[in-house]
Amino acid sequence: MNAKPWLPFYPSEVAPAFDYPKQNLALFLVRSAHKYPNRPAMHFMGKTISYKKLLESAYRMANALRSKGLKKGDRVAIMLPNCPQVVIAYYGTLLAGGIAVMTNPLYMERELAYQLKDAGAKIIITLDQFYARLQKITGETMLEHTIVTSIPDYLPLLKKVLYPFVAKKDGPLPQVEYSATVHSFTKIIAAADKTPYCETVDAEHDLALLQYTGGTTGVPKGVMLTHMNLIANTIQSANWCYQVEEGKERYVAALPCFHVFGLTVVLNQGIYRAGMLILVPKFELNSILKMIEKKRPTLFPGAPTMYIALINHPKIKDYNLSSINACISGSAALPVEVQDRFEELTKGRLIEGYGLTEASPVTHANPIWAKRKIGTIGIPLPDTEAKVVNPDTGEEVALGEPGELIVKGPQIMKGYWNRPEETFDTIRNGWLFTGDMATMDEEGYFSIIDRKKDMIIASGFNIYPREIEEVLYEHPAVKEAVVVGIKDAYRGETVKAFIVLKDGQTADPKDLEKFCRSQLAAYKVPRQYVFRESLPKTLVGKVLRRKLLEEEEETSAG
Repeated sequence: MNAKPWLPFYPSEVAPAFDYPKQNLALFLVRSAHKYPNRPAMHFMGKTISYKKLLESAYRMANALRSKGLKKGDRVAIMLPNCPQVVIAYYGTLLAGGIAVMTNPLYMERELAYQLKDAGAKIIITLDQFYARLQKITGETMLEHTIVTSIPDYLPLLKKVLYPFVAKKDGPLPQVEYSATVHSFTKIIAAADKTPYCETVDAEHDLALLQYTGGTTGVPKGVMLTHMNLIANTIQSANWCYQVEEGKERYVAALPCFHVFGLTVVLNQGIYRAGMLILVPKFELNSILKMIEKKRPTLFPGAPTMYIALINHPKIKDYNLSSINACISGSAALPVEVQDRFEELTKGRLIEGYGLTEASPVTHANPIWAKRKIGTIGIPLPDTEAKVVNPDTGEEVALGEPGELIVKGPQIMKGYWNRPEETFDTIRNGWLFTGDMATMDEEGYFSIIDRKKDMIIASGFNIYPREIEEVLYEHPAVKEAVVVGIKDAYRGETVKAFIVLKDGQTADPKDLEKFCRSQLAAYKVPRQYVFRESLPKTLVGKVLRRKLLEEEEETSAG
């Protein structure tokens, strides 16, 4: 079989291989700031920050972290929405030689405690709104310092003055008691030295990022991504968008930076290309549409739910979206009708790609301005190999036959943090076994057909059934619980729980939902609850999740 049948379909502007600089990932920011010091690096709710100012703030953050005892290789948890502080914290950590642990702000105490303990984070940078949640579990972690910021810290003056009045509608303003271990973000930056500092790293071996992802075991694992992994994936994905002009693009930064897709295709790529990041802390449809009209962004990487929401807006025709040239959709399957409608509205290109946290994350994408095949994930990126193999034997299957997708390239992780056995199971001879079932056609275009794992992807978030099941089992009325992902027109998939109650016990969906909400991030909470007398099982008592899904499909088809 032709080893790389996809190469003839590469646009002539995209080389099949690149040289990747072996350096600290943060040097992308240093380079862009030196070339374009006065260009806007970020725009946030009316305030613009130049590259020169961003770099100075990142240097100050690096020096502040070092003054708090941070040494090369120490982990810094960053639990922030998309705001200037997340960019400053991320680059400050990398410049200081730390490893960033991007933490989902939606996490509840138990999820947060697990991740901070597992990563051994020494410092956390977070928002005052999340501080109370963090305070409850700090004692269980290895945290030595907490740096707290507030949304108004980087707002324009008028909005800063008005913020407390607007925010009070949502309840009392968060109170933070500063101390020798709890610091104000703005004060620590103002007091820090702005002398340039950039830790030298061994790019191929030193970690830049510990990005948590679930696994078949249900507990999230830290994916170890080196400076080289992230540099390679930034350059691979940036060159795929070859019409991009350095120093001129404006990115809609709505994908959260704590998600690896947002981190690579928005933050790392935007800074590498010296573009302006239009930071969106929360995806709110009306404000996004107004922002697109006003700020005229050129690139809008997103998840299918974002595009679905836009095209279904009742007044979408009233907005001018013509500035958008290209969008890369990832993190879930992109419905064809969404793609067609979005392109019709913007006249830009919307293509589907594929990736996974273990690959920094992008491995495949449809060519943006060349031959694309709707419904496929496209072809492998430069320097990336991919094949479809028999999941049991590892042998390559015949063309068009389904099998497990495996990938290889400079963006593939070093392994799972402190989990050698699971690393050994996932990476074999440099090939990453994705756990996704796929096919490849004669031109090297790949299609994902199913997941080997039971993972659910709702609105681009990875959800692991076992974690939700464990919470449901803690409910006093629940005897058995199994969670599946069912198709959902908006979220891609949504969570459905099948419950068997203990004898003589009663519970209703509202009660179970409330219970789950107290333990899980909102996106993991089941949207539907079905009560059953029993669950289908194997002879050894293992619940047949597949059987439930089949029954579900028959019911919806019937």
